[in-house]
Amino acid sequence: MFEAVEELIGEHADLERQLADPSIHADQARARRLNKRYAELTPIVGVYRSWRSTGEDIETARELSADDPEFVGEVKELEVRREELTDRLRLLLVPRDPSDDKDVILEVKAGEGGDESALFAGDLLRMYLRYAERRGWKTEIIEATGSDLGGYKDVQVAVKAKANAEPGQGVWARLKYEGGVHRVQRVPATESQGRIHTSAAGVLVLPEAEDVDVEISANDLRIDVYRSSGPGGQSVNTTDSAVRITHLPTGIVVSCQNEKSQLQNKEQALRILRARLLAAAQEEAEREASDARRSQVRTVDRSERVRTYNFPENRISDHRVGFKAYNLDQVLDGELDAVIQACVDADAAAKLAAAG
Repeated sequence: MFEAVEELIGEHADLERQLADPSIHADQARARRLNKRYAELTPIVGVYRSWRSTGEDIETARELSADDPEFVGEVKELEVRREELTDRLRLLLVPRDPSDDKDVILEVKAGEGGDESALFAGDLLRMYLRYAERRGWKTEIIEATGSDLGGYKDVQVAVKAKANAEPGQGVWARLKYEGGVHRVQRVPATESQGRIHTSAAGVLVLPEAEDVDVEISANDLRIDVYRSSGPGGQSVNTTDSAVRITHLPTGIVVSCQNEKSQLQNKEQALRILRARLLAAAQEEAEREASDARRSQVRTVDRSERVRTYNFPENRISDHRVGFKAYNLDQVLDGELDAVIQACVDADAAAKLAAAG
């Protein structure tokens, strides 16, 4: 492990020299790549230096304890501190998800439960918008299909960091654990007998692809235009501004009708298509990888019923990691950090175990 750290320290020093050269910043794309890598390595270098310094302090304290017993306690404290730094260093050396610093496109889709499910999808959307607001992220609703009672049948929102986030604090790094089926238990607004019902909504989170991530050939696209419509088929536009794009090689279909112009809807549809193609490519790569590699890339299972929101008990439960808390009202108001951190910690523990 420590041989790898020495190599990274050398790379960090080299990056520092390059970034000090003013000519580097003439190429903004290269400067961003170097700064990104420098930011990734800086915590490793800092923890390693503290680890080495603590080791030297332990040796000094041991020598002094031979003549002064008061230093025996200090040795024990320093040994505990060094063990903590060792664990921290191991965690920092675990391969990072290369998409962690990406922005995301998040989709909430009503599932079983009819109107109640659509209302719950609206609650989830508000939760994510409030969470993004708390973290200083920008949000943009790309496409939304409302329901008659005010919820959402389907809504897609782009979530972007305002500036370069610290490692592990990017939008994808936090929101990637939200994908899956979210279940709600409560008395629906439409229930006259006061009985508790269970319904569900699906959440899909995709890292937003840049043009360099996914190449799309115009020959691979079939683009259809049609008139936009509102809930229940009500016409909201008298021109053919809505756009449906079919990616012929994969069969992926994306439709957008929220914008007023055909060009704007086409751009938004292509944006969603790029994200879905990137996610599909990453999933294919994971399927072809070894079991060990898969355990490093995705250790928290993003399968069905990832979370339950129980209103009568004000309880939030994440079934993947055993997290449970009784502050559902606060979570739905955007206080998601504790829930997400439980997934982050479980993911990190699994990666450490896989790394040996």
